[in-house]
Amino acid sequence: MADVLNVTGSNYTSEPTVEFGPSAATGALRRKYNFGDKVSELSLAQDPFFRFVSMVSKKPTDDPTFKFTEKRESYTKRYVYVYKHGDGTSTATTSLAGGAGGTAVDLAAADDAAGDDIYLEVAGDWLSNGNKRKAFGQTATAIAASGTAPEFLFAGQLLKLPYADAANTNNDQSTSGYMVVKINAVTDGVTSSEYKTLACTVVTGPGAAKFLMGIPSTAQLAASQETLEPYRCYVVGTAFGAGTGYPETWQDQPYLTASGQTQIFKTSAVMNNTDRATVLKYESNEWARIWKQKLIEHKWDIENSLLFGSQSATYNTTQGAVDWISSYGNAFSLDIATKTQDDFLDDMSAMLDPRYNNSASTVFFCSTAVYNWLHKLSGYFRNNVESSSNYRADFSLSGKKKVFGIDITTISTVYGDMNIARNVHLDGTKIKILGINMKYCAYRPLVGNGLNRDTGIYVGVQTLENSGVDRRVDQILTEAGMEWCCPETHALWT
Repeated sequence: MADVLNVTGSNYTSEPTVEFGPSAATGALRRKYNFGDKVSELSLAQDPFFRFVSMVSKKPTDDPTFKFTEKRESYTKRYVYVYKHGDGTSTATTSLAGGAGGTAVDLAAADDAAGDDIYLEVAGDWLSNGNKRKAFGQTATAIAASGTAPEFLFAGQLLKLPYADAANTNNDQSTSGYMVVKINAVTDGVTSSEYKTLACTVVTGPGAAKFLMGIPSTAQLAASQETLEPYRCYVVGTAFGAGTGYPETWQDQPYLTASGQTQIFKTSAVMNNTDRATVLKYESNEWARIWKQKLIEHKWDIENSLLFGSQSATYNTTQGAVDWISSYGNAFSLDIATKTQDDFLDDMSAMLDPRYNNSASTVFFCSTAVYNWLHKLSGYFRNNVESSSNYRADFSLSGKKKVFGIDITTISTVYGDMNIARNVHLDGTKIKILGINMKYCAYRPLVGNGLNRDTGIYVGVQTLENSGVDRRVDQILTEAGMEWCCPETHALWT
């Protein structure tokens, strides 16, 4: 312990190095040699993310390993993809309906008119347990993967089937309309238990020879939701006769549990009583100055950890924003040399899909280069496109404000206001923007049994041998973790 605490000399007794002006010696700089009364101090916005979560998203935990539950509703995900098809002449679902290198199924107007029977084998692409779907840019949940069976289908439902004018086995089709069928019976799929076989009656037929959209390609499954929409067959209500009784139903499992972990942050300082008792120029109390700097250093370390940390039970570390979002959230690319406003709005459309993410609680933390880029885009539109208040651009700088001491720029887009904060910790990394929904993340300090580890102070006093000098160690300590949920509401751009 003595080796750790051994600090020789003081940082105000030596002559400073002369950087500007004449090189004449002036003595120890911080002695009172009749210098001016004022000194400049650089003030930094060191920790914007930590400041936000500690002010608006603090949820104390009484266990260093905590669990939390995510809830995802399924009512917006009642869709399927058509894998096989059979018309009214056969109950066999043997015709491959496009995709996966197959041939698109011809919907003949004569066999698929209103009142005709039609047979479908369908599959889903989201996990029923927890209602998990893929986020943009992440590895796609494969169609008919384990746990994706469309259990929500039952007799009496109406299903909308999009179709195209021409077959295209490259999955490059564009829809030209849709037909509606009524489900009469649902049985397990012929291909596997992850499929469902539907016996249906045509309510509204194609009216001409058309082609079912079928199964999207692997590349499309990894793309945006907008790309997949033309292939999805949605439930569009139910149709029952009078007095038909209680219909079938289904039960979902919207909950999914996960765990987090707190991390111990320590920052120590050393001071001897001689230095504490010496009155100095500028800041008269040396210990007060060091204490202030150590607090800033402590918050700086927490900010970096909450951004770039990775959860580990072995090393007792918490989950950082970059690590978690890059693994589970929406991931976009951003090259400010080639990225256009249109491209960026496409990204925003995928992230702020109202079926999955309609929150206005997102804060966008940007690197310096992207912070400048966003201002250039909004400034260009305001100066060159907006001709009057009646004809304004939808991507424009609409104001600045301070929130918890952090400078926030508000940029208006067609998808609402973006609240943007510059975060210098992102400079020099591959992360250009972090879009974090503050509603679905939390800062979790350890608090229990009357003890608050959010800001703890450990004080130790030791008398060094042969010196007769007491040295006091004050240690700033924080024990906190991060909780993340709802991946679809968070995003990063690299």
